[in-house]
Amino acid sequence: MYTIGVDVGGTYTDLVASDESGRTVFAKSPSTPSDQSLGVMAGLEELARRLGVTRAEMLVKTDRLVHGTTVATNALLERKGAKVALLTTEGHRDVLEMREGLKPDRYDLRSPPPEPLVPRERRLGVRERLKADGSAAIPLDARSLDQAIDAAKKSGANSIAVCFLHAYLNPAHELAAVERLRTAMPDVTVSRSSDVLPQIKEYERVSTTVVNAYVEPVVRRYLTNLEKRLIEAGFKGSLFIVLSHGGMAPVEEAARLAAGTVLSGPAGGVSGGRRCADLVGIADLVPFDMGGTSTDISLIAEGHASLSADGMLAGQRIALRSLDIASIAAGGGSIASVDGSGTLRVGPESAGSVPGPACYGNGGTAATVTDANVVLGYLDASAFMGGARPLDRAAAEAAVDRVAAALGLSRLEAATGIYRMINLNMADGIRLMTLRRGVDPRKFALLSFGGAAGLHAAEVARELEIKRIIVPTVASVLSAWGMLTSDLRYEVSRTHYGAGGRVTADEVRTLFGELEKQAEGRLRSWFNGPIRIERSAEMRYGEQIFEIDVSLDGLDWNSPTLVDAIEDRFHRRHEELYTYSSPGQEVVFVNARVAAVGEVSQRGEGAKAVAQASACKPIGTRKAYFGGWREIPVYAFGKLEPGHSLEGPAIIEAETTTVLVDTGDRVSVNALGWLDIVLR
Repeated sequence: MYTIGVDVGGTYTDLVASDESGRTVFAKSPSTPSDQSLGVMAGLEELARRLGVTRAEMLVKTDRLVHGTTVATNALLERKGAKVALLTTEGHRDVLEMREGLKPDRYDLRSPPPEPLVPRERRLGVRERLKADGSAAIPLDARSLDQAIDAAKKSGANSIAVCFLHAYLNPAHELAAVERLRTAMPDVTVSRSSDVLPQIKEYERVSTTVVNAYVEPVVRRYLTNLEKRLIEAGFKGSLFIVLSHGGMAPVEEAARLAAGTVLSGPAGGVSGGRRCADLVGIADLVPFDMGGTSTDISLIAEGHASLSADGMLAGQRIALRSLDIASIAAGGGSIASVDGSGTLRVGPESAGSVPGPACYGNGGTAATVTDANVVLGYLDASAFMGGARPLDRAAAEAAVDRVAAALGLSRLEAATGIYRMINLNMADGIRLMTLRRGVDPRKFALLSFGGAAGLHAAEVARELEIKRIIVPTVASVLSAWGMLTSDLRYEVSRTHYGAGGRVTADEVRTLFGELEKQAEGRLRSWFNGPIRIERSAEMRYGEQIFEIDVSLDGLDWNSPTLVDAIEDRFHRRHEELYTYSSPGQEVVFVNARVAAVGEVSQRGEGAKAVAQASACKPIGTRKAYFGGWREIPVYAFGKLEPGHSLEGPAIIEAETTTVLVDTGDRVSVNALGWLDIVLR
């Protein structure tokens, strides 16, 4: 039986199949942005070919297919989601536009605030109001509700967000409104805040609910279509979708909470990063995922990746918990251009998979990072994608020549500038994830993955004074491989806020007991394997307005000093994040959170026998620019065995990735067959 991971990127769709023995086979297929399922099915065809079976035979023997999708992400970035109407408490329809009274960059006086997903004419007030304790101050007015529903119907909205004041404490008014909507507008999608994000803070709740309403029809349509195609092709197993928090869920749950899929693909890379940390015994890693369109950067510290509820995408606040991932517009397809002042810029625009870099020969004429790598000799134009897709070196040179002419430089100088610029951009992205969080990157190793990362990892690491790089054999498809290690996960949360009053131990035990029962009960409807419970709380000091997330795992829940232990955890976490704590100040308990995690069996890389340490022989040489034009030895990644070692300069090639090793850098091959590079 197979388990298959599928990660749809901006340029390529990556696929990995692992069988019960741990044998892993992977494939790549061009992404199809107009309908991602077409690229997925084509990729499955290629994956089956590499397994030596038909697609139908492979799918019949597949018990689990785990999928990371960018459908929700693209809908937000391209503003191609549903036409949404918002039903909210009368007098509160402008919360979505006023936000929290702050711009993302409060010192930027020129940039306008992001345009709300719901224009004012489709934000409809309903006469009702709950008090801060959840009791009704103004009962839900049926006439006002009907008028709002009629206005939504006339507006042509095909998705409705319902967010009433204090509905996180008492969802009665929202439930009544949804019931009325189902009758009056049976064909529309409805998202209610008490279901999507039942937590305090009005702006976060309404924004997240609106985002969910905006992307849910698109996500649901895509997942339903994909599931249908898979079944027609012979698939009889379970289809799961990776969510932004790194866990996975069945199709219906992923469609219901569609806003939770906006980091679906990158989350697989973080899961893979955690698995790599376990396998190589390195607790502190910077996962560095460079693909064709973007680079995703995260942090594995002491073997764990942090979760955050501070998500923002395309100017929209998404307060669902997600892995802490920074995405920057830097990839192999990033376009190099010269602005009006004569300055070289690389990105953020990307050539994508269509038309792609000029060297792809698909009609693209703009110079990209990939074109620069071809000009510099780092990529073998004849061996790209194992020779299945040779690159057009002349087209790459012509594209770089146009940039060179605009800069008044030679072709070599322009290509070197493009290469240097993209490396600096990515190093800045890693600084964002490390230095700005008080973490010294020099104490971490760089985990290089994604199809383009190996070409740039050494120079990016050198820029940050990182001394060690790990390159897995599955580097080019590690996000898809990481999905095979994802667990099922269902999260629930509840606000328990009492200003000026300390929470009691009995309240905490009762609250978490109810949440655990709810989370485990929901997960059991999908999964009958072992389940573990993770507990956390969002807390703050009394005078603060933002909470921090505090893990409560490992506490003695029967202890009479439970509350003291929880507050001690908060003080310690605050000091870790901000270098100080104030034990004498009042601690406010705001949100309780429970995650039920269904632990699935993990398949994948296993250790191989380590040969006696020895040098290895190159398969040939290639002229490339390493401080000057030189004949550089080229090694086949697939022929390197555990125990082999080599010293740069060198180029290590696999079918879907290339790794550059500079002069003085040393490479050893570990027991997994992975590259362990120590920089000079």
